[in-house]
Amino acid sequence: MAYVINNTRGTAITTITDGTVDNTTSLQLFGKSYSGFGEGLNENLVKLLENSASSSAPTAPLDGELWFDTSTLQLKVYDGTSFKPTGGAKSQSAQPTSPSAGDIWHDTDDDQVYIYTGSAWVLVGPVYTKGQTLSGWKIESINDSGGNAKVISSMYVANTRTAILSKESFTPQVAITGFSTIGAGFNLNSTLGATFSGSTTTTSNVNISGTSNTSASVIAGGNFMRKDTAQTTVGAITVDADAGVIIGDEQELTITASSGDITIAQTRQDKDLSFTVNDGGSTVTPIKIDAANSRIGIFTASPTVPLEVTGNVKITGNLSVTGEYTQLSSAINLIENAFIKLNSGNSEADAGIIVETTDTDDARLFYDVSENDWVAGENGVYSQIITLSDATTDGDSNKEKVLKTDSNGRVTATYFTLPAVGSITTSNTTVTDLPTTGAVVNLINSEQPKWGSSAKTVSTSEPTSGDGSDGDFWFVREA
Repeated sequence: MAYVINNTRGTAITTITDGTVDNTTSLQLFGKSYSGFGEGLNENLVKLLENSASSSAPTAPLDGELWFDTSTLQLKVYDGTSFKPTGGAKSQSAQPTSPSAGDIWHDTDDDQVYIYTGSAWVLVGPVYTKGQTLSGWKIESINDSGGNAKVISSMYVANTRTAILSKESFTPQVAITGFSTIGAGFNLNSTLGATFSGSTTTTSNVNISGTSNTSASVIAGGNFMRKDTAQTTVGAITVDADAGVIIGDEQELTITASSGDITIAQTRQDKDLSFTVNDGGSTVTPIKIDAANSRIGIFTASPTVPLEVTGNVKITGNLSVTGEYTQLSSAINLIENAFIKLNSGNSEADAGIIVETTDTDDARLFYDVSENDWVAGENGVYSQIITLSDATTDGDSNKEKVLKTDSNGRVTATYFTLPAVGSITTSNTTVTDLPTTGAVVNLINSEQPKWGSSAKTVSTSEPTSGDGSDGDFWFVREA
């Protein structure tokens, strides 16, 4: 009668005819009354003992069958499709060959453990090799000064604790080199001179104790300008924005730019703007802008008019004044220029000098455009100022003209009227003036010589040719 062979799950694997051997599986299965089954049975037992140890997988394996792969020295199990390693770590210096996902390998050279993902060996730990010694994060518990356990994360490099990460501040109960106190956050070992190197977006504090820069791009904290106290910089400050500079606890002074134009503004209502200098140890205000009264003072802190200057003013160039000029002192004004030009650039009009008097129209000296003459006077009554060209030597032909002498010192007039009896005295022997009634005329001039080298209006000698002039009188005294 044939045997029906079932697996553990009750599924029929094969049927063995009496007197035969079945090779459906990797073991020999004997039928009823098979002669010589003892050898095959013993071989089956050996295979079971050694899990079919061989470099080749068993043929016709069943689900769950074990096989020791002598090429990889791994125990494998058949999963219905292929043989898979049963697990267990390999402890050796070289990576295991033909690994399966989930295999573990202990690298004996570096004392590190790897796991196989199915495509590569991935380090499980530790992150440092045996030669590197302790490096990386290590979770530790230490007691504070009160004996309370605190969990910290210590950063080691080559077995040296370089940093501690803590969630709270405390003082260690047992001194830790480089960490006398531990603050909440990241703490660096103080004995290593450790610093942060790189970029950061925010920071609560900056150590400003040093001013020596590590490099052109790593700047010491002491070289940063603070906003909470007065600071000094040895370099120029550039504000690369039109918004410019704002000064004051109420931002009252601004320096701004717009399209290349600069504006210095005092923004507080009715508040002044002053420019001061140190003059020999004293503070002087060269410019004061009075905002409330819209006034500017030059070397005066209290201007009383829109522009007030204390001191001398020198103008190189033209001065144009629209409006009146007021002189507040009696001092004499000195002008070095040879000429003063009035009414420049305007149409012709009477122009000159006005001296204020008690009269309605004051006293004036001006040029009369309609008459083309200079005139002078006061209270609206003005007379022409006579020039040399206006006078005449011939008053007889030019009536109502001012008389002047000709080249010989003579004048001509139609009449001379004397207010009373008097005399007309002349030093000129050529005088032709006629006296009025009752006047006495001196006909003898004893000061000018009439002939010879001395005055001889009376002489014992008669005049000779060339002595005297026409009209002269001589008296001959008898010898």
